[in-house]
Amino acid sequence: MPSPDIDGFARLRATDESMPLRLDRLLDSSRRNAAHNIWIDRLSSAASLAYSSGDTAGPLTGLTFAIKDNIDLAGVPTTAACPAYAYTPERSATAVARLMAAGAVPLGKTNLDQFATGLVGTRSPHGACRNALFPERISGGSSAGSAVAVALGEADFALGTDTAGSGRVPAALNGLVGLKPSRGLLPITGVLPACRSLDCVTTFTRSVADAARLFEILVGPDGEDPGCRQLTPCWFRSPARVAVPPTAALAFPDPGYGPAEFDAARDRLAALGCEIIECDPAVFEAAGRLLYEGPWVAERSAAIGDFLRAAPEAVHPVTARIIAGGESIDAVATFRGFDRLRELAAQAELLFAEVDAVLLPTVDRFPTIDEVEAAPIEVNTALGRFTNFMNLLDYAAIAIPGRSTQQGLPFGITLFAPAGSDRALLELAAAFQGEVFQARRGFTLAVAGAHMSGLPLNGQLTERGGRLIRPARTASGYRLLALPGGPPQRPALVPGADGSRGIDIELWDLPSDRIGDLLALVPAPLAFGRVRLDDGEEVVGFLGGAGAEVGARDVTAYGSWRAWLAADG
Repeated sequence: MPSPDIDGFARLRATDESMPLRLDRLLDSSRRNAAHNIWIDRLSSAASLAYSSGDTAGPLTGLTFAIKDNIDLAGVPTTAACPAYAYTPERSATAVARLMAAGAVPLGKTNLDQFATGLVGTRSPHGACRNALFPERISGGSSAGSAVAVALGEADFALGTDTAGSGRVPAALNGLVGLKPSRGLLPITGVLPACRSLDCVTTFTRSVADAARLFEILVGPDGEDPGCRQLTPCWFRSPARVAVPPTAALAFPDPGYGPAEFDAARDRLAALGCEIIECDPAVFEAAGRLLYEGPWVAERSAAIGDFLRAAPEAVHPVTARIIAGGESIDAVATFRGFDRLRELAAQAELLFAEVDAVLLPTVDRFPTIDEVEAAPIEVNTALGRFTNFMNLLDYAAIAIPGRSTQQGLPFGITLFAPAGSDRALLELAAAFQGEVFQARRGFTLAVAGAHMSGLPLNGQLTERGGRLIRPARTASGYRLLALPGGPPQRPALVPGADGSRGIDIELWDLPSDRIGDLLALVPAPLAFGRVRLDDGEEVVGFLGGAGAEVGARDVTAYGSWRAWLAADG
């Protein structure tokens, strides 16, 4: 597994190379890699610099990014790989604008499966986008050029979109991290729709930590995208419970690509301490088939159908065939499709009542370009086997590199969970990759006694997704009391002891939505109150209220609850 710093943003930003020189070097690289058909509109160095925010202290200053050509960059044509469709936007998509405001510099617009319809990266008048590592094989699509640009080092990170797997399949086939957030968390304002109700803006990075940094910059409503929503973050148990299908149930078509690598991924999660629960992937595959066999293909017709009817010769024949298929779907078929999806979602919810996340292969094959040309619909359909259902069932997902095959072919895995679990997935994926990354839950709680790590009530924190931040010490002026009753015996911090030394405590990070039910477990005379630390910071912690001193023993002199427990025997 890679170390935390390999190919991370920190290393990329540490260079002494000036941005103009760096842009010139990257432009030379794009010329050398022209046969990969990465770019539709590669900007000059001067044109890229013109978009610079000028902020020398932005979180992304010194970094460059590529943009899939169905996402708007002000002043540059958006074509979706269909030159006859081109329009030039006056302003950038929200995602692009947020990245530039953070200091990142755009390099241009990348190749894709036309109108973001495909998972292969070959359906483009600009040529098939070739895999970064094995040029005779597909890059995966539709965000083909964005993934290959990052994989070949032509951009530090890239934007893509993901409706059916377009942000995950290219990541898997090029050895990258592809984050597909929960629908609606990242605005799609300025994104040419494929299926508007399912579309997501996605990122390609070399590390999970970098994906997490971009997520925090991109997330949040913009007041324009009606599909935006704010979700309460969902956190996993400790240890996380991960559902994993038996490898035999996945029926990999090639025994040399996937079975051993998937087993290794399952074993890696188990070695990290995850509880592995066997599951049946059939419900997910059934939901995925609805994307093209059900009414959602009509949403593609709603987006592009008028243009297709007006200029059929301008559209790739495979793309035209798919989009035109939506014209025959009527309202009865639509509601039947909705009903079927609800049935499948209810089945899947039964699984997620027992587990936190699910592990699947991102893809179960790695076709050549020739194989796709020989059977374009069939191969593309097969590539969506483990990706098509994600947005239909409203999941967050992250595709990460697994162990490469004996032939050196990249193999990717995907972890997914219900909407709102994005940060929890990032944490789990980072651990899988051997990276040091922890997301903050949002609420810091000071604990002084039985809730501390390893003590009897600590489970009340870990069961709610709590995580130890660090040991700490209170400011002077607190007494530590051992309350009567138990087991377990509980302490109380009581303010107002002039001259007393600080008390050793722990700071825990908890999901904000779990504080209420934790408070419901706290018996009088304990309550939540403000606790001042020895560094001056104030946090919420357990304090003794009225009546705390009745029958209590003052153990302040021990300096900590653990020290008193040890001395008391």
